[in-house]
Amino acid sequence: MDLLQGFADVLTPINLLLALLGVTVGTAVGVLPGIGPAMTVALLLPITYGLEPVQAFIMFAGIFYGGMYGGSTTSILLNTPGESSSVVTAIEGNKMARAGRAAQALATAAIGSFVAGTIGTLLLVLVAPQVVKFAISLGAPDYLAIMLLAFAGATSVLGSSRIRGFAALLLGLVIGLVGIDKVTGQQRLTFGVPQLADGIDVVVVAVGIFAVGEALWVAAHLRRNPGTVIPVGRPWMGKSDWRRSWKPWLRGTAYGFPIGALPAGGAEIPTFLSYATEKKLSKHPEEFGHGAIEGVAGPEAANNASAAGTLVPMLALGLPTNATAAVMLAAFTSYGIQPGPLLFQREPRLVWALIASLFIGNLMLLLLNLPLAPAWAKLLQIPRPYLYAGIIFFASMGAYAVNAQPLDLLLLLLLGLLGFGMRRFGLPVLPLIIGVILGPIAERQARMALQLSNGDVSGLIGGPVAYVIYVAILLMIAWPLIARLSRKIMTKDVVYSGGQ
Repeated sequence: MDLLQGFADVLTPINLLLALLGVTVGTAVGVLPGIGPAMTVALLLPITYGLEPVQAFIMFAGIFYGGMYGGSTTSILLNTPGESSSVVTAIEGNKMARAGRAAQALATAAIGSFVAGTIGTLLLVLVAPQVVKFAISLGAPDYLAIMLLAFAGATSVLGSSRIRGFAALLLGLVIGLVGIDKVTGQQRLTFGVPQLADGIDVVVVAVGIFAVGEALWVAAHLRRNPGTVIPVGRPWMGKSDWRRSWKPWLRGTAYGFPIGALPAGGAEIPTFLSYATEKKLSKHPEEFGHGAIEGVAGPEAANNASAAGTLVPMLALGLPTNATAAVMLAAFTSYGIQPGPLLFQREPRLVWALIASLFIGNLMLLLLNLPLAPAWAKLLQIPRPYLYAGIIFFASMGAYAVNAQPLDLLLLLLLGLLGFGMRRFGLPVLPLIIGVILGPIAERQARMALQLSNGDVSGLIGGPVAYVIYVAILLMIAWPLIARLSRKIMTKDVVYSGGQ
């Protein structure tokens, strides 16, 4: 009944117009490298003071979902993630674009976003209380185990070898250490530069490693491989694409929503886990690394399902798990509204209008972006020298916009050179990004667990959830050895039986 009232509030001409404006602006700015939905919501916050709270949050919800899709557009077309949650999409999406299947990649991203966003919002309505209870029950050791699972997966699944994956992860962890130690207040790896005290923003790292590194790599090979126009290809998904996409959409949703709903969740872990799962389950594993559609469908579904999931702790606990949710929390407080367990009772009209606008905005995004998929894909017909010059321009603008300090431009160039070097020596870039994003979080959870146990190492183990995760990590690490031993045993059995 409350949800029906929410739809009644949203389905008015002015509110529908605000929702359309939100998804359009969110998609448009999500396309620009480094300028994501969080910054857009923050910039629009003063403009919305003249609106009613319901209208303001209808617009914010549109920007929230629109920015998620916009980030995947640049990941696919230009190998330039607009948000850290779109990093995984760049792996297969850009390879599909280079193979002339950009429109198919954009289409599976749009439909997967719609399916996952719709299911995620339904789950937000139906199971939010149960998910919140489970999230509250987890402690620091459990969150640490989740982070370590992501680290183990990053080094095990990605790249041509585990050693290269581990090296890339260590690089990311080192970059994540830059800044002030949150416990002791000491500066680490800042080299006396005061601007580094807050650390290196993950957007600067992602844009430098992906966009600038890719542009330098292309520039280094242009003379050897002259730039050619990449064909856009057939504009819609075929039967094979649909058949290979629908299961990853559902599996990505199953990862995205529950992890996004955890107070230490976010979109990075489920998108990565979705990619790793699809690589393991695919009937076409040889296509991964060369443009597998499952590698776009699963992570994009996980990304949008987690967007719905992040609203669970934000609304029910007043606990934001990503930058956009943090800005929305600031917007709530600016209206004198305090998110938390009593929010659904004190402000039911606002909450249910916000949830209803997620359904409406999701449908608008599908109707807006599906017809635009071939148009976006035509960006690839721009000659490569002009295209990558434009990428560096927008990457520089996006990196500078994060903190408005010139040092970020120098960091962008240095990280671009690092990205170029990683491509040259075959190091996968995703473990580095995983290390930068999750390294500080894992450190904080480990220290919290040790403080709670008075320095006893056994405090890192935690309860049943942590035990299950550590068993999964051990299996993941030991699996190649187990597989090799089993093959040897089977070979010996075959030889023995043959000798008989």
